[in-house]
Amino acid sequence: MNDSPRQVGGGRASIGDIAPKLAALTDDVLFDDVWNRPELSPRDRSLITVAALIRGGDAAQLRFHAGRALKNGVTETELIETATHLAFYAGWPKAMTAIGVLEDVLGDTTAAEWTERARPPQSPR
Repeated sequence: MNDSPRQVGGGRASIGDIAPKLAALTDDVLFDDVWNRPELSPRDRSLITVAALIRGGDAAQLRFHAGRALKNGVTETELIETATHLAFYAGWPKAMTAIGVLEDVLGDTTAAEWTERARPPQSPR
């Protein structure tokens, strides 16, 4: 195991004070391990995650993951089409809820802005 100091991840920053174990699992297992496995691209993982969250009706988590999907190369059109397609499999109310969340996310920030935020800083030459 690495002995360097841990950077505070999203789980630790958001829920670390109340649920430290869940925060650690979120950061260390989910985002540091599962999301970085090479068998699926981050874009594919994002699309799968968005679909699963729509199916489950998990609007709060959908907001975060829709933004992450944009950073990972899923287009605005693909997000909307995913929710539309899932209306027939997950249920109309879940799809309508998802569209409301996506409308908020897409209205807050354009895909170009999400992509720019995700771009790593350029190293000086």
